[in-house]
Amino acid sequence: QVQLVESGGGLVQPGGSLRLSCAASGSISSINAMAWYRQVLGNQRELVALITSGGSTNYADSVKGQFTISRDNAKNTVYLQMNSLKPEDTAVYYCSADIKLYGSSLLYRYWGQGTQVTISS
Repeated sequence: QVQLVESGGGLVQPGGSLRLSCAASGSISSINAMAWYRQVLGNQRELVALITSGGSTNYADSVKGQFTISRDNAKNTVYLQMNSLKPEDTAVYYCSADIKLYGSSLLYRYWGQGTQVTISS
């Protein structure tokens, strides 16, 4: 019923930038928080950045001042602008969205499929 489709990952040199996008589609009544997580193989998935429906943001300490999360509510899309990238930013990045479906009063968290970000020279 709901799909989150990510794009924008890839290979970039240290110091470079990438912009990730994640578009939600389906029988969506409303979207509360949207977020980006990342996961390195063998490690737990960690929260990178979160944005509420009202635009309030929260970042992991490791990316403050480096990454910027934003959203376009009209397009049901969340973005992650990543600057000054470092090899330690290499991971699979996942978006999430807390969505209320039409006809339901419940919130469900949906996940994107993940996009690989590799920082290497």
